[in-house]
Amino acid sequence: MTLTSTPTSTVEVPQEIARRIVLPEGHREDEPLFEAYRWMRENAPLAQVAVEGYDPVWLLVKHADIMEVERQPQIFTSGGGDEPGSHNPILQNQAGDAFTQSLTGGSLRILETLTYLDPPEHTMVKDIAAEWFRPASLKKWEDQIRDLARESIAHQLHVGPNDLDAVKDFCLTYPLHVIMTLFGVPAEDEPRMMALTQEFFGTADPDTQRVDVEPLTPEGAAQQWSATIQDFYAYFDALVEARRKEPQDDLATIIARAKSPETGEYFPKEVAYGWFIAIATAGHDTTSSTMASILEALALHPEQLALVQRRPELIPDLVNEGLRWASPVKQFTRKALEDYEMRGQTIKAGDRMMLLYQSANRDPDVFDAPDEFHLDRRPNRHIAFGYGPHMCIGQHLAKQELRIMLEELLPRIAALEVTGERKVVQTNFVGGLRKLPMRLELR
Repeated sequence: MTLTSTPTSTVEVPQEIARRIVLPEGHREDEPLFEAYRWMRENAPLAQVAVEGYDPVWLLVKHADIMEVERQPQIFTSGGGDEPGSHNPILQNQAGDAFTQSLTGGSLRILETLTYLDPPEHTMVKDIAAEWFRPASLKKWEDQIRDLARESIAHQLHVGPNDLDAVKDFCLTYPLHVIMTLFGVPAEDEPRMMALTQEFFGTADPDTQRVDVEPLTPEGAAQQWSATIQDFYAYFDALVEARRKEPQDDLATIIARAKSPETGEYFPKEVAYGWFIAIATAGHDTTSSTMASILEALALHPEQLALVQRRPELIPDLVNEGLRWASPVKQFTRKALEDYEMRGQTIKAGDRMMLLYQSANRDPDVFDAPDEFHLDRRPNRHIAFGYGPHMCIGQHLAKQELRIMLEELLPRIAALEVTGERKVVQTNFVGGLRKLPMRLELR
C-alpha cells in the first residue's frame, strides 16, 4: 500500500516507510528505521506524507535541507508564538495537540523554553544563560566534573569483570549527577529528576508510563507530557523562590534571578521553569544516550578501542563520532510561514516539516561510509546538536562531560563486550538505548 502526497509533492512514499519514521513505535528497532531513512534519501529526499492520526508533514532527510531550514527561522517557525493555532515544534498526533490546546486555551506552546521560541524572543531568553554555557566559562568546572567522573567509576564499577546494564547501571547516573551538581539541585533529589526525565521523554514508551495516565490512548502521550511538566513546575517553583531569596554560585541562581531587558523585572517564573526543565531533561538524557552508544560501538569494534587507548588525543574525535552515531535528538518540526521552493517542490505556507537529524547524520553526501563507526572521522560535520539559532546551547558542556569521562574510563578498560540483547526507547523525539547488557573489565 502506498500513500500519495498532497499535490505539491511528486513522490509516492510507501505507507510502511512513512509510519516507520513518523510513529514512535517505528523507532523500536534501529535497523529498520535506518533502512527507512536510506530509502527516503535515495528515492524521496523531500516528500510530504500523511499518517493516520497525524497532520501531513514533510520529511526532511538530507543534511543540506535541514541546514537550509534551520538557518532561516524567519521563514520556518519553531513555535510561532503563544496564540491559538501556534505550531508545536515537537511532533505529536492530532489527539495530543488537541489535548494540549484544551489546557492552554488553544495554544500549542505548553512550555516557555527555547524550543518553542523564535527570534527575537528566542535570543532574549537564550541570553539568560548563554555566557554560562560558553566554552571559556565551562573551563572553571573542569576539575569538578573530573572528580565526579572518577567518583562515578569508583562507585559503580570495580577492578575485574563487571556484568551490568551499561545504561541503567552506569551511563544514566554520571551526566545527571554532573548537571544537577552544577545546576544546584541536591543529590538526594536526583532520583526524582531521573524518574521525571524518563517520563518526559518516554511518553510513547510502555516501559515509562505514569500510573495516573491512561496508556495506549490517542491523547495518552500528551497527557503524560503535561502531567510530568506540572510535576517539574511544582519542584522548581520552590527552587526559584529559594534562589531569589538567597543566591548561590550555581546555574539555578543565574536563571531564577534573570531580569527582562524590556521591563527590568524578573522574568516570569514560567521562563525559569522552562530553562530548568530543559536542563533537567535534555541536559543529561542525551549525554547518557551518547555515552551508551560509544561504549557499545567500542565493544563491537575492539580495534577502535585499542586505537583510542593508544592515542587518547583522539577522544574528542570519538565524542563527535559518538554524537553522530547516536543522534539522540531524532527530530524537531518547523512550520513554513510562506511558500518556499526546495528540490523543485513547493512547501506551502502553513505546511509542517519533520527535520530528521538521525538521517542527516548518515547522509552519504556529507559522510564517507556513513553507516560505519570511525572514531577518528574527520571532518565530522554532524548536526546532532541541530544548526542555526536553535543549535543546542548545552553542546559544549555535553562534549566536556563525555570527553572527561572517557579520559578517565578508557585507560582502565581491559576488555569490553556486549553480552545480551539491546533495547531502545520507543520514541520519535529524544531517546536512545534503554538497555545494554555488557561485561566491562577494569584494570
